[in-house]
Amino acid sequence: MENVDRETFERLVGDALDDVPEELMTMLDNVVFLVEDEPPSEDPDLLGVYDGVALTERDSGWGLGNLPDRITLFRGPLTRMCQDLDDLREEIAVTVVHEIAHHFGIDEAALHSLGWG
Repeated sequence: MENVDRETFERLVGDALDDVPEELMTMLDNVVFLVEDEPPSEDPDLLGVYDGVALTERDSGWGLGNLPDRITLFRGPLTRMCQDLDDLREEIAVTVVHEIAHHFGIDEAALHSLGWG
């Protein structure tokens, strides 16, 4: 697929977030969503990443000055793997759900077994 400009990509991410059920979004705690052009060079095919402390691993001391958890989607790999905008929309939605699941403590193996890998 041709390169999708950042503005269009960010709009598609916003659309994917709008499609996440509200009751699930309200359960997110201290999370920001970011878009980067490319992932770290050691993992060039990475579509997204959750960087934070999963809800299942937080203790009573968590939250005292913690920065928000971050979910980052990588525009380059997502656009390169997709054939068209419809395919990109779907991959962004899957990646958003996948990374949100990590916030709730769901690991890679469970996500793959559920079809969200």
